[in-house]
Amino acid sequence: MAKIVIPGIDRLKDWVGKEVAVTDWVSVTQERIDVFAAATGDDQWIHVDRERAARESPYGVTVAHGFLTLSLLPRLAPTLMKVQKRSRGLNYGSNKVRFISPVPSGSRVRLSQKLVKRQVSLKALEW
Repeated sequence: MAKIVIPGIDRLKDWVGKEVAVTDWVSVTQERIDVFAAATGDDQWIHVDRERAARESPYGVTVAHGFLTLSLLPRLAPTLMKVQKRSRGLNYGSNKVRFISPVPSGSRVRLSQKLVKRQVSLKALEW
């Protein structure tokens, strides 16, 4: 999908309550899961042991880590929209993140974005 271009931060108000965009699909392969497990040290069998998952998991396959799916945000979000006439952006964090559905290996995921409210803070940061 093409990136939405918003002419300036003042025009974000035009998008409140609307779905901004949806990304292309990204495959969650076993290789991606294994690399994430190695990077984080989270090698629980439900993620990396294909044979045991086939026998014991209700999904019949391994499943992605919740934090792996969350970590796809920096890759997917920039493909959705660009706000012009701004000098920088800041990752402020995530509130109320829940992993409500498993992502079996071999699945595809994508990101949709909806602007819930326009809230701009111009507070100075102190270091």
